[in-house]
Amino acid sequence: MEMCYRHILVAVDGSEPAEWAFRKGVEVAKRHDATLHLVHVVDTSQYRGIQMYDIHFTEKAINRAKELLDGYVQEAKDKGIEKVETLVEEGSPKVVITKKAAKKTGSDLIICGATGVTAVERMFLGSVSEHITRHAECDVLVVRTEKE
Repeated sequence: MEMCYRHILVAVDGSEPAEWAFRKGVEVAKRHDATLHLVHVVDTSQYRGIQMYDIHFTEKAINRAKELLDGYVQEAKDKGIEKVETLVEEGSPKVVITKKAAKKTGSDLIICGATGVTAVERMFLGSVSEHITRHAECDVLVVRTEKE
């Protein structure tokens, strides 16, 4: 039985683990001739207080996200990926990726980097990758960096 992925969602945030996830996403998309959906979630749950001082903070974060995604799109195309789409969302990444972005893109595979938070942060906040693996309705690939 052959298993092919047609819509691959890669969660990117500019971190090293996300960079590794992106690279793996490009490899898998090439093998499956799949559409690569690059998703960045502006985590508005983490900076509510900042918005009191800078009402344009979310707008700035969205613009930075679009610039980040533009760079990833160019790199993916340079590596031979023809079908690349981007999506910027706001909210909690762990919820938005599984409940909104994966459905919006019709993803049959989600690729994300392994957590970069410490054990204490994970205890209080929970790992985004852990949440994705527990709640996604499709396959999930968690990519580790060489350091991990």
